[in-house]
Amino acid sequence: MLTIDRVSVRYGAETAVREVSLTVGHDATGAGAPDVPSGEASSVTALLGPSGCGKSTLLRAAAGLEPLASGRILWDGADLARVPTHKRGFGMVFQDGQLFGHRDVAGNIRYGLQRRHVPRAEADARVEELLELVGLPGLGSRPVGELSGGQQQRVALARALAPRPRLLLLDEPLSALDRRLRDRLVGDLRRILRETATPALVVTHDHDEAVELADTVAVLDAGEIAQIDRPARLWRRPRTPEVARFLGYTVLLDAQVERQQATCALGQVIVDCPDGRFQLGLRPGSVVLQAHGVPARVVGSVPTADGVRITVGVDTDDGELLVEALGDAAPADGEIVRVALNPRRVAVIG
Repeated sequence: MLTIDRVSVRYGAETAVREVSLTVGHDATGAGAPDVPSGEASSVTALLGPSGCGKSTLLRAAAGLEPLASGRILWDGADLARVPTHKRGFGMVFQDGQLFGHRDVAGNIRYGLQRRHVPRAEADARVEELLELVGLPGLGSRPVGELSGGQQQRVALARALAPRPRLLLLDEPLSALDRRLRDRLVGDLRRILRETATPALVVTHDHDEAVELADTVAVLDAGEIAQIDRPARLWRRPRTPEVARFLGYTVLLDAQVERQQATCALGQVIVDCPDGRFQLGLRPGSVVLQAHGVPARVVGSVPTADGVRITVGVDTDDGELLVEALGDAAPADGEIVRVALNPRRVAVIG
């Protein structure tokens, strides 16, 4: 189990990471994850946040590549302060793969095994095993310069896994790839992490990547952890308006909740929270056209791959509220339609 205990990292007068505590490969409830069942392993944790929030710095600190201003990095309770990076037993995969251009595919994968003086026959068997695992069978003799970007990242992953690391650290491993290839490889990466039972800490700014890969997501904001949760709960119950906006909830509405029914300017919607005053977060798909909804005036519409995105104005006590609804056809500008909330796409903040 990796424990990041009140870690801070500074560059001169600037604090890049401030008092961060996090566990990987263990029950994360102690780090503030109310939806992580007690005693249940959290094998893959994603550090999610915008550029410059400190997530890569935190990962590098865990690897021993950044000095700590304060706090501790521990493995199974043992402080790693005096343990150099190459002796921590962690595998690392970076955005660009950082493969050895003078080695072929098999030579890159074999590198960590050679450093550990693994017998040649055992190392060769491990290389073949990993080529199958990452979907590159028979390419061991291929120069890495002849591989596509996706293939190179698969080799980088295989190289990191070859010595059977006790933890894998991945820093934006798919961000340099195009969207289509990324979508395909993220599923493969998830499968590989599960099949090898390797705990991992993954840095990403991509929401979909975090949801698909991670058991637990830690949202970083300006070097501090804003929230740690299971992905489903994180998007359902962001703790603050700032976290909600980062997760894509662009409209926040005041609501009164009573008996799990929230009442707001856009009508009523079923929510899973106690009675009281809350804010509701809306993102694309939160508002739909519905015959029994509240009246709204069509301001404009834009075609999308899945239908039409319609901007409507709803009269409220504070003036006209503009929101976007999804529909199958574009109504005329100025037309009065009715809109309602989709409970599966609405967050309760707080």
